[in-house]
Amino acid sequence: MNALVQSVNIGAVRTVRYGSQIITTGIFKEPVSGPVAVRGVNLRGDDQADREAHGGDVRAVYAYAREDYLWWERELERPMPPGEFGENLTTVGIDVNEALIGERWRVGTALLQITVPRVPCYKLAMKMNEPRFIKRFAQALRPGAYLSIVEEGEIELGSRIQIAQRPAHAVTIAEMTKIYLFERHRLRELLVPELHPSWRDWVLAQI
Repeated sequence: MNALVQSVNIGAVRTVRYGSQIITTGIFKEPVSGPVAVRGVNLRGDDQADREAHGGDVRAVYAYAREDYLWWERELERPMPPGEFGENLTTVGIDVNEALIGERWRVGTALLQITVPRVPCYKLAMKMNEPRFIKRFAQALRPGAYLSIVEEGEIELGSRIQIAQRPAHAVTIAEMTKIYLFERHRLRELLVPELHPSWRDWVLAQI
């Protein structure tokens, strides 16, 4: 199967009530049609409420696979539309979690680079309306991947995803998640050349 973009999803920041909390979030994404510009630190028309945790140059684009959606639909026993996980790109035909840190993808006319996995927070639990979902998401080891923008371009429904470059190491998004969340005695393994400097500094401070 060719790797493709099944859906491009964007959303503005909004304020919602969750229990007794008032939350400002950009997690609500909706599919859009036509070419979408990918530039700066996000997609045109998209925004993040907290660019330190969910945006910025390290997390400019979030990708989640349709194959992982199918797994969650069985787990949760309900259909899930594209954008449910707050991703910008819903992919099909490529294992996002097995992408290597630093791997580069040509998507449409943009060149993107795999940076870090998604670490679940309370906003995801709010979106799923399940307080325990943070733990479930972490244990599933299906985090999806954040990507930085190496070359600006345009992406749309049906855009091909091509692996343009693969690093020499073997640290995948799923493995990085496992080490960070559950096996921190292995943090040194994350010190591959392509690890983002902010993460490198954090790892070095821990070991």
